[in-house]
Amino acid sequence: MQLSFTNYRKAFGAVEVLNINDLTLESGIYWVKGENGSGKSTLFKSIAGIIDFDGNIELNKSLNSQKQTVEFRKMVNFAEAEPLFPEFLTGKDLINLFSEAKNAPPSQSEFYLNDMKMQTYINEPVGAYSSGMLKKLSIVLAFLGKPQLILLDEPLITLDTYSLKILYKWIEKKFVEDGVSFLISSHQPLGFDSGIATKTLLVENRTLNFA
Repeated sequence: MQLSFTNYRKAFGAVEVLNINDLTLESGIYWVKGENGSGKSTLFKSIAGIIDFDGNIELNKSLNSQKQTVEFRKMVNFAEAEPLFPEFLTGKDLINLFSEAKNAPPSQSEFYLNDMKMQTYINEPVGAYSSGMLKKLSIVLAFLGKPQLILLDEPLITLDTYSLKILYKWIEKKFVEDGVSFLISSHQPLGFDSGIATKTLLVENRTLNFA
């Protein structure tokens, strides 16, 4: 995986939020740090193709996020800090939708749902979910398909201790066995039991740099 920013700029009206002239990220697990309001979520949403921006974000020097949109989004998955889903849909409905969109292997979701102990409520409308249940659902959706890059915006909040251990296990497995890279924003240090090395990125002064 190689993620490149060239003349990237995001502004809301006259207010510039982020400006990254030239930066390339190689494969790895990245801890993205930054103060509240520094632009971390804006950065993730830009990479995920959810919001427009000026400039270019490219994957492996071949997929441009704004030109090869469909192909790019199949390679990049995203779990928002505060996920919002149509309340009338069930968790299973969303699993099925994302599985189809991401060309997920058959029954891939069953592994994640069982591991997170979500089977008891996955068929209920998400409007009845707690914040922790919504967070787990959004994380499962981010692992579906065969992505090269997974973006996790504040994944550690609202998760119980058991679920946190499961999430770390998933990240390690995806990185070591499948070569999937991660950008993880968090206000607390990442703690991998196996001692996997992470790289630190800092969002400050309206740009992104290695810490």
